[in-house]
Amino acid sequence: MHTSHAGNVGAAARAIKVMGFADLVLVRPRFDDVLHHDEALAMASGADDVLAKARIVDDLAAALDGVQQVWATAMTPRDFGPPVFAPRERLPLLAGQGQSVAFVFGGERFGLSNDDVYRCHGCLSIPTAPGYGSLNLAQAVQVLAYEWRLALGGYEVVARTGDPELADAADVQATLAHWQQALVDVGFLDPESPKRLMPRLNQLLNRAALRREEVHILRGIARAVARDKAGGKH
Repeated sequence: MHTSHAGNVGAAARAIKVMGFADLVLVRPRFDDVLHHDEALAMASGADDVLAKARIVDDLAAALDGVQQVWATAMTPRDFGPPVFAPRERLPLLAGQGQSVAFVFGGERFGLSNDDVYRCHGCLSIPTAPGYGSLNLAQAVQVLAYEWRLALGGYEVVARTGDPELADAADVQATLAHWQQALVDVGFLDPESPKRLMPRLNQLLNRAALRREEVHILRGIARAVARDKAGGKH
């Protein structure tokens, strides 16, 4: 509603696209060319298609045409109006109803008017720290888009890297053997009185769940120590 910053429009487009949504409607934005504004396009960062399909309308009634559930997003308490819920408290129930839903955001300067809030079925308020609850418009859109996607079932986390290849018991023992010699070479381990140093290191490596590349690093360090000691004897 009445957004005044083109950058927020672009950032909002990006916020909803990354959560799998695409329907963006602007009610009387400050700039007539906001969907083509350089700042909006820059902040959209790949969500240009959302901006290209976005609609600009004259009033909230036009924006909500065909919508069955309308939810305001506001922080300022009203003496009178629809019930207020935290997004995670209410959105799962709303998602289960299978109705079309619109989330209404106020402009940066004044938020939503009372009349705008009154026409909504409910109001969503993002829980924030008591001393400071001011969210940027695009940030609020991102939070609500995430919560709505979560309520609809969410997305699986995509692994960015493959599962690590863990070292096996033989790798661990070979590493210990290398380190045992290195510790003797530097005078940290007395081979005549080893006590429980190596078994303790064995337990440490077991708890660490070493990866194969980490084994190579540790053994490389031990080899470097051995070379250094050998060089010092000449």
